[in-house]
Amino acid sequence: SPEKEDYLRKWLIKANEDIDVINYLSKEHPEQYTSALCFHSQQAVEKFLKAFLIYYDAEFKKVHDLDYLLTLCTDIDQTKFRDIDLKSLNDYGVSVRYPDDFLLPALAESLYYKDAALEIKHIVEDSIKFE
Repeated sequence: SPEKEDYLRKWLIKANEDIDVINYLSKEHPEQYTSALCFHSQQAVEKFLKAFLIYYDAEFKKVHDLDYLLTLCTDIDQTKFRDIDLKSLNDYGVSVRYPDDFLLPALAESLYYKDAALEIKHIVEDSIKFE
C-alpha cells in the first residue's frame, strides 16, 4: 500500500542518515570517533532490520535488541543474514552515549561494525522493492 511504502521509505531515510554519519566520520581520523562510529552503526543496523521486518509484515516487539531483530530477519530469509555476526554491537546503542558508562572502542572494532552496517544496508535495500 502507499502508506506502507511511505513508512518504509522513512525508515530507510533515517537508517541512511546514520550511514552518512558513519561514512563522514571514518574519512579522516576515525580513531577520534570510535564510539560515535559504533553508536551510529548500531542505530543504522537497528533501523535497517526493522525496515526489513516491516516490508515482510513481520511482527516484532518494540525493542533495540539487534540479536532479536536479526533472528527474526533470519527466520524470513536464512540465506541473506546467515553470515552476519554483530558481536557486541548491541552494547553501543546506549553505553557509548553517556560518560557514566565511558567506553572507547578500538578502531578495528569500530570499522568492523561500520562494515557490518554497510552489509546490512545492502542486504535490506536489495530486498525491498517499491512499485
